[in-house]
Amino acid sequence: MKKLYGIALLGLCGLTACQDKCQETRVFRQQESFQVSLADLRQNGVAMEAPRNLQNPGKIYVKGNYLFINEVKEGIHLIDNSNPSAPKPLAFVRVRGNADMAVKGDYLYADSYTDFLVFDISDPGHIKQVKRIENVFASGMIQGISWYVNTGWNGQSNVTGPTLTDFKTRLVTQVNETDCQRGTPLTGIGWVPGTTTTGQLQNMASGTQSAIVPSGGSGTGGSMARFAIVDNLMYAVTNQKMQVFNVSNPADPQPGRAVSLGWGIETIFPYKDRLYIGTTTGLQILDNSNPENPTPMSTLAHVRACDPVVVHGNHAYVTLHAGASGCGNIQTNQLDLIDVANGYSPKLLKTFPMQSPHGLGIDAPSLFVCEGQYGLKVFDVGAPEKLDKNLRQHYKGMDAYDVIPLNSRLLMLIGKDGFYQYDYSDRDNLKLLSKLPVVRP
Repeated sequence: MKKLYGIALLGLCGLTACQDKCQETRVFRQQESFQVSLADLRQNGVAMEAPRNLQNPGKIYVKGNYLFINEVKEGIHLIDNSNPSAPKPLAFVRVRGNADMAVKGDYLYADSYTDFLVFDISDPGHIKQVKRIENVFASGMIQGISWYVNTGWNGQSNVTGPTLTDFKTRLVTQVNETDCQRGTPLTGIGWVPGTTTTGQLQNMASGTQSAIVPSGGSGTGGSMARFAIVDNLMYAVTNQKMQVFNVSNPADPQPGRAVSLGWGIETIFPYKDRLYIGTTTGLQILDNSNPENPTPMSTLAHVRACDPVVVHGNHAYVTLHAGASGCGNIQTNQLDLIDVANGYSPKLLKTFPMQSPHGLGIDAPSLFVCEGQYGLKVFDVGAPEKLDKNLRQHYKGMDAYDVIPLNSRLLMLIGKDGFYQYDYSDRDNLKLLSKLPVVRP
């Protein structure tokens, strides 16, 4: 009788107030806005500093023996890479709001939010700013987070004068009580106001100085680049347009035409007499036979996603990855092969499933694809439509973001965990030469 009574009591509790309670931990990515005074940006936003560790690296650029690594929104690491097995940090150029860079001759070009800056780097020990062109860019996006110049009141009484608005992301941890059976919250809220546009919750489980003379010409950027130099012209793409600069006098670039391209512009890849523009909604092709006046040829649309592009011969290779902040909500990860023989009528030939594709680089017959936390894949593109059958190598152990292959020998790779250099003269056996690790405070 006592046993039966106990069972009945448990059953009664299940129907009334004796509800078991568990705890559920949820983590939100929340964006918080802040104001940047343009006066302060221009007065205090640039400084020449001693070398420092990589903390949040972004894009990469190489010019001769110079290596440049962007520290997201903070500035540019300048590195002597004359010996890729032992790269030597030379200096850090602090540039607030920096995301992109390019080099022509002895001059480094960099963005500082809305402004365009020029630095003389002929003497790495005494880098100096030689020009600032103000208000070139009205808005931008850095790693999926947009910023924009304010046209009216800045909204903060402690910030005076013209401003711009930027956003920072932080993780908010929330512990809720739940019904253990159903897993539904008993207390707490659905999501924190101000989260990213998807508003979705994410469950998280449990990162002696040598003399270097660039001397003429321009360098090479990765597939994520927004700056590109072709002869005496530089192209800088932002969210909605492409700004052309005349850099025939590298120390004194002159703004030229601004080409409207629509919304969601991300990357630029020059190839022969065309410019290939990666956008969140498709691939744009521009005729660049008249470099001072590039004109639209066509657009091949795709689902909304981030999509860097590289081109070789008659084929363009475009990656799209899921779960990208600011890049849409696609659920697939893929690499698109596009026939661009006719620039006015590009055709999607085939789509290949990937894991988490980001930047990519091509040095035929090798295509290098960064797979984020899944590492780096190397494909043979001798038969482009059989790419899925021609995976030559898959290197793991790095969180790969973008690559630059050079001269059929040196591969540079940037990721969340550091900067890597490989000898790929044997394309089936990449040899690690060096690594500059990310060291966070």
